[in-house]
Amino acid sequence: MSPVRPVRKTATKLADGRELIYYDLHDDVIRDPVDDPRPLHPVVATTEIRHDPLLGDDVAIASHRQTRTFLPPAEACPLCPSRPGHPTEIPAPDYEVAVFENRFPSLTGHAGRCEVVCFTSDHHTSFAALGTDRAALVLAAWTDRTAELAALPSVRQVFCFENRGEEIGVTLGHPHGQIYAYPFVTPRTERMLASAAAHAARTGGRNLFEDTVAAEREDGRRVVLAAEHWTAFVPYAAHWPYEVHLYPRRRVPDLLALDDAARTEFPQVYLELLRRFDRIFGNDQPPTPYVSAWHQAPFQDPRRNEFALHLELFTVRRAPGKLKFLAGSESGMNVFINDVPPEAAAERLREVAGQ
Repeated sequence: MSPVRPVRKTATKLADGRELIYYDLHDDVIRDPVDDPRPLHPVVATTEIRHDPLLGDDVAIASHRQTRTFLPPAEACPLCPSRPGHPTEIPAPDYEVAVFENRFPSLTGHAGRCEVVCFTSDHHTSFAALGTDRAALVLAAWTDRTAELAALPSVRQVFCFENRGEEIGVTLGHPHGQIYAYPFVTPRTERMLASAAAHAARTGGRNLFEDTVAAEREDGRRVVLAAEHWTAFVPYAAHWPYEVHLYPRRRVPDLLALDDAARTEFPQVYLELLRRFDRIFGNDQPPTPYVSAWHQAPFQDPRRNEFALHLELFTVRRAPGKLKFLAGSESGMNVFINDVPPEAAAERLREVAGQ
């Protein structure tokens, strides 16, 4: 494995004042800020956070997102590099990784912040097709943005994720992800922290995340990939047809706390998982739609050191041409019904290794 590469970070502004940051693989890369020629007005986006008294959830009301860009043709993609006659959100002729404030954010101002992460300038590729150096650069960008956003007074939790595929609901086909900086601790994280606290009380202080990973490794039936610094497995009670959780061997609360060994190994492990996902249903099938989601500990929270950083990767496709819909039980009662046994899913993900 190659050592962690240096990264060059260059910040600039778009025409409407939104921040844009370039990340390059070498620290000697010089990027002159490029003026954005578009006649953009400042973003007018008002998000209201409303609390559900019955469920205890917070809901973001963001009506301005109704007008966001929806599945434009490749030649009109706003995430591709700018070219003569077609200025985009990236006012440069090329880039490696670029991050900018979303023009149609779900969270704004005191209600948080939303950013777009462009993994590559190539519109027609995917994260799985990236090289290890580029995947490492994306990890560096995720880590840097987590640090920067966590420093904002209103931010409690930072969520880096990728939605891939129209079946998932993406509105732009360019390879990209997003980062949400929430002004509250998300309901999913609250539930995990409550479960961890209950487990510690039952077991004399043992950590739930560590015990879960240890149990999966000992059982072995659902382990998909066991590397030196990472473990990937299908959880015992997987909600989705094909769902993998990826944990660093050394428990840490967030991306900032990963050591160099884990950072160095991550690109190989993650790219292998993504490539296996594309092989689940056979090479004659379209690319597998998926959600890839980093779970990080909340900031400004006394419970954060009990949390464990992990990535959740899942697909809504349950068979060729068939999707897993969140129907009555899932949507109405939050009780998932999974058609694919987790052990069978793990076996399939092992079968397609290296094909």
